[in-house]
Amino acid sequence: MLLELKVSNFAIIDNVHIQFRSGLNILSGETGAGKSILLRSLGLLMGDKAMADSVRSGADSAVIEGCFDITDRPDIRERLNAMGIEPHDDTMVVRRLVASGAAGKSRIYINGALSTLSGLRDVVSPLVDVTAAGGTVPLIEMTGQHENRNLLSRAYHLDVLDQYAGTWKSRLEFTALFERRQSLINEIEEIRNDSRTRAQRLDFLIYQRDEIKALNLQPGEEDEIENETRRLKYSSKLNEFASQVENMLYNDDDSVTSRLHFVLQRANELKAMDPELAGRLEPLSQARTLINEVSYEMRDYAKSLDADPSRQDELESRLSALRQLQKKYGPTSAEILGALAAIEIEIDQLENSDERLAQFETELAKIEKDLSSRASDLHTRRTQAAKLLADGVNDELKDLNMKGLIFTVQVGTLPELSTTGSSLVEFMTQTTKSDSPRALAKVASGGEMSRILLSIKQVVGAGNFPRTYLFDEVDTGVSGPTAEKVGRKLKRIAKGQQVICITHLPQVASFGDVHFVIQKAVSKKGAQTEVHELAKPERVQEIARLISGEKITKTSVAHAEQLLSDSRR
Repeated sequence: MLLELKVSNFAIIDNVHIQFRSGLNILSGETGAGKSILLRSLGLLMGDKAMADSVRSGADSAVIEGCFDITDRPDIRERLNAMGIEPHDDTMVVRRLVASGAAGKSRIYINGALSTLSGLRDVVSPLVDVTAAGGTVPLIEMTGQHENRNLLSRAYHLDVLDQYAGTWKSRLEFTALFERRQSLINEIEEIRNDSRTRAQRLDFLIYQRDEIKALNLQPGEEDEIENETRRLKYSSKLNEFASQVENMLYNDDDSVTSRLHFVLQRANELKAMDPELAGRLEPLSQARTLINEVSYEMRDYAKSLDADPSRQDELESRLSALRQLQKKYGPTSAEILGALAAIEIEIDQLENSDERLAQFETELAKIEKDLSSRASDLHTRRTQAAKLLADGVNDELKDLNMKGLIFTVQVGTLPELSTTGSSLVEFMTQTTKSDSPRALAKVASGGEMSRILLSIKQVVGAGNFPRTYLFDEVDTGVSGPTAEKVGRKLKRIAKGQQVICITHLPQVASFGDVHFVIQKAVSKKGAQTEVHELAKPERVQEIARLISGEKITKTSVAHAEQLLSDSRR
């Protein structure tokens, strides 16, 4: 829900800070006080385009900032994570900076990260509201004179009907199957259309495979080849060193082993004088053994350097071939062998394309049959539910004193299957039974739209995710008992979520959990909008003003107190 709204330097708003609550939030005020401007600022949080001329005169920029509680909206957190934006303690802050013409470009920030306008819309108020789990549910849903895009969307109508009919799970299964169908169609077309290209590709892949396999490459072999090549290149120097080591350790009269032999022999002669002497010199005996082993190793090492001279040419030739493969397939033997594995998989696919084509066509035929059956079932269930939904909404509309308006849910058939089935759903209205149904967009006013949405929410339910509903003009053309019914319905919808309602009717205002008044003040700086939360005594006065106008009487105050008392029953 929307926790806070801050607006500065926007139209006639100098600086407004509103802290909204859960439940029903009422906004009231005199005509011209700035209610429409406040709605425009909320529209910017939803992704409306910013206009430079909306910046307050004399200011470089306007700032609109909204803080949302997304504790119960894991879908919003997922969308933020997908955008690389971290939620802050289960809150999301949207900041719109609207620059005047001379101040540069406007900016959008979500939790401090720059965002695009489309990114903001995707998070806060996507074009299509999907009212069941797994869909794209807005944080704010606005209905009024200037904002009815959800209620006028056929996709939204289908979503509402599926929620009401209990067909959402079946629809998601249909969508997954439809997407598999499209994937198969693409695969089949690719196989059929690329026969010549496929043959050329197969020849090329076979050449690549044979080129790599001809080298019989082993993992890590490039390092071994380089080391052996380097060793053979410097074999004369290494041989000379090996001979020197062997002579110094073993062959010379003054070698290390000769000296050790003398020491150990002398110690053996003197052990009768001190038995501990031999034990103390035992490490030298071990050292002599190790030195002998090193000497033998150096002798063998020198022999290995005397290998066939053609070995160096062989290694250099192999290294050259390896370098050619590295240029084509990767810098290491592991990458080259990985490329070989991928090539062999693609060769197998191309060589067996006819078999794959047959498998795909068989699977596609089964899916087509399944989709047709599922679409027919969905359509039947939707058609049956459409009549019940329309009856329920019409009952609600009558309760709201809209007896002349007939709401219908038209369910037609698409010429071909879509991701949601074969149904074309549209909400329609009639002014009389003799009239032909007409689309909502062509006949319904802002007030009627608000009350139709209010009625739909009463019949269908609010959906699986809490959100903010913003109702404007919901009470246009109603009064008395009907106004009270509107208030009670708004109160019920607000349970467990948030409703913000702009109203001029005291009967509606009395049901609010919190009440804000919008006023226009005039100072040396010019006219500016102010918004205040009303305490209980102030609230009684504001509702009394709504009852009797500017001249508040004892009777209107008593009536206001009675309305507030009755609304709590």
